[in-house]
Amino acid sequence: MLATLSRNWWHFVLRGLFAIAFGVIALVWPGATLMSLMILFGAFALANGVVAVVTGIASARFDDRWWAVLLSGIAGVIFGVLTFLWPGMTALALLYLIAAWAVVTGVFEIAGAIRLRKAIHGEWVLLVSGIISTLLGLVLFAYPGAGVLSMIWLIGAYAIPFGILLIVLGFRLRGLTKEIEQATP
Repeated sequence: MLATLSRNWWHFVLRGLFAIAFGVIALVWPGATLMSLMILFGAFALANGVVAVVTGIASARFDDRWWAVLLSGIAGVIFGVLTFLWPGMTALALLYLIAAWAVVTGVFEIAGAIRLRKAIHGEWVLLVSGIISTLLGLVLFAYPGAGVLSMIWLIGAYAIPFGILLIVLGFRLRGLTKEIEQATP
């Protein structure tokens, strides 16, 4: 598993860059219409999901738990596509869609982090990003009436540290590539 992750370190960096771009756009243009937010979220969830699907498939030959990454990616693709199929949904429905996506993604990231901790001593970055994702979803479920502007700011504020953590994880995995190649005969 660790060898596969280190070879595909750039998948985490790419996902992180998508998350940061989404977060910055959401914070810079908070007055954008709900349709714009739906398009931005749909594109983010779809792109993030596609990269996770590719990572899961690439891991299938090397890791018996490749399916967890694949399922996380499929969930992202499904939520992204649903966002595009129902552009007229209400702000509350979008909020619940985003909340569900964040909880599902967070749970899979926490599970992945627990598995990764067995391979990398003291690894915490993926665990923290999973916890942040799950907390975002739970907060959105708990306070749906806070308004669309608050939702935009909350999602933007979440996406930036989430993206940074994924980039940090990607570069930490990249640093392990040579060490793993030397240890593998």
